[in-house]
Amino acid sequence: MQSTLHRFLVATVASTVLAGGAVQAQVPATAPAAVQAPAAAPLTVRDIYDRMEAAGYRDIREIEWDHGRYEVKAGNAQGERVKLYVNATTGAVESSRVRGRRN
Repeated sequence: MQSTLHRFLVATVASTVLAGGAVQAQVPATAPAAVQAPAAAPLTVRDIYDRMEAAGYRDIREIEWDHGRYEVKAGNAQGERVKLYVNATTGAVESSRVRGRRN
């Protein structure tokens, strides 16, 4: 009788522990308010090239990664050399600088 009672108690405790673990695993942890969604992956150099070409830039000579954005050296529609700073995630030109006139 004691053996049966012992097995019953062991089984009850084990199932309670396992069920408690399952319940704990199902309860989602609340994230702190400051946690943000992961940043989108940066565009590839090819993506940046295609976007700059579609925007009218020609003679794209150089595309470099620089401090979390792309630096692009190209020619604009007026024939000027420009240096563009391009958002790595969206492909938008954040700023540009005329480098000199081409002949």
